[in-house]
Amino acid sequence: MSFQELKLKFLTMDFGFDIENSSSPYIQLLKVATLIPISHYLLGFSLIFLTFLYNFLEFHFFQDFFSGFQGQPVLLTFDSCSQLYKEVASKCQILHGRYLATPWLSSPHFQTVFLSFYGRAPSLRYKRELFITPDGGTIALDWAMNQDAGMQVNGEIHTDDTEPVVVMVPGLTSDSDAAYVKHFAFKIVKRRWKVVVSNHRGLGGISITSDCFYNGGWTEDIRTVVKHIHQRYPEAPLFVVGTSLGANIVVKYLGEEGANIPISGAAAVCSPYDLLISDRFLNRGVVQKFYDKVLTLGLKDFAQLHQPVLSRLADWDSIMKSRTVRDFDNYATRIVGKFETVDTFYRRCSSSSYVCNVMVPLLCINSVDDPVCTKESIPWDECRTNKNIILSTTEHGGHLAYFEGMDATNLWWVRAVDEFLGILQSSKLMHKPKEAQSITNDISVAS
Repeated sequence: MSFQELKLKFLTMDFGFDIENSSSPYIQLLKVATLIPISHYLLGFSLIFLTFLYNFLEFHFFQDFFSGFQGQPVLLTFDSCSQLYKEVASKCQILHGRYLATPWLSSPHFQTVFLSFYGRAPSLRYKRELFITPDGGTIALDWAMNQDAGMQVNGEIHTDDTEPVVVMVPGLTSDSDAAYVKHFAFKIVKRRWKVVVSNHRGLGGISITSDCFYNGGWTEDIRTVVKHIHQRYPEAPLFVVGTSLGANIVVKYLGEEGANIPISGAAAVCSPYDLLISDRFLNRGVVQKFYDKVLTLGLKDFAQLHQPVLSRLADWDSIMKSRTVRDFDNYATRIVGKFETVDTFYRRCSSSSYVCNVMVPLLCINSVDDPVCTKESIPWDECRTNKNIILSTTEHGGHLAYFEGMDATNLWWVRAVDEFLGILQSSKLMHKPKEAQSITNDISVAS
């Protein structure tokens, strides 16, 4: 007996329907439906599910396909009278080109996850310097090594003290071993420039040595590190590049300092800008809540590494029960940072309030489909009215990923920042560094 016959018999015997003689249109429709093979139903449901999944994960493969895999144009936002655009950004071919994501990573979520779990980072070695801050904290400064960049003497690399130095500030719970950090550092050392990763306190395998922890608005460490490096290389152009939460710290630092700063130029990649809006975004959708859970697990792992200190300063039991980043900030970050509420912390530490005060050349890069840092927090108008800022936005790219090419070995934002800094370095718009200031309480120990 066929599947269709079984269904007809079931309806006739159990419910008393006279399928053959009934004049009801619904019964006739049901009769026709039973004639369709079950394999066709399965195929239909599969297509519906795949369509749902395609849109849910924000795939854009067909969009790329129908555009001939030419990619989407990069949108630049800047002041129409900006000399920074005329002298620097207008000469950046990458910023005036298109971005095409790796076809088999044509989803912001696939890009972001691939970067986190694989990343295809280039081989890179660091030379570590332990830097002691005035309050007794310890920061690991990892200097990227390039064996071909200088002359080797007694087993050490000696380079020109006037060559540019790039300070990189990673994102939340990231350090110098993160794939995207290595991609950028590798690109910079190929320029024969110095690049140093300023790891956050407690990261990079370093213990917390004071009662101070870093947070999304903590600018004292980058301020002290920049002064220290400027004092060591007073003749070298100094650049600073921040990524994700590190970008928020960098932009806030630039806005706080204004023109009185030894920085020649900067870049901020995938900055959240407004931490309050970003918090609301992470608690809005199913996918964003997944990222929120992952970030929370990373923060809890960070907390466990420094339990002896953090358990003394904050609510340890509640920290371990945290289910969201907001929970962690409420029971740890807010208490250690002495903020009244979590929202107070988010508002005071958001860099969006400092964008208008940036006085050095700054390139900001953001992806509209970033699944972690929403486009709603991007300060479009503030960037447009500040002549020192070029805001570059792409339709795709994910969070800090921007993989390109079939082999996904390059990150678009790395090439864009590298080109921007290179052209800026040879232009007349370099922000002139101030005289090196003495730091009485800073101690550096090479390891």
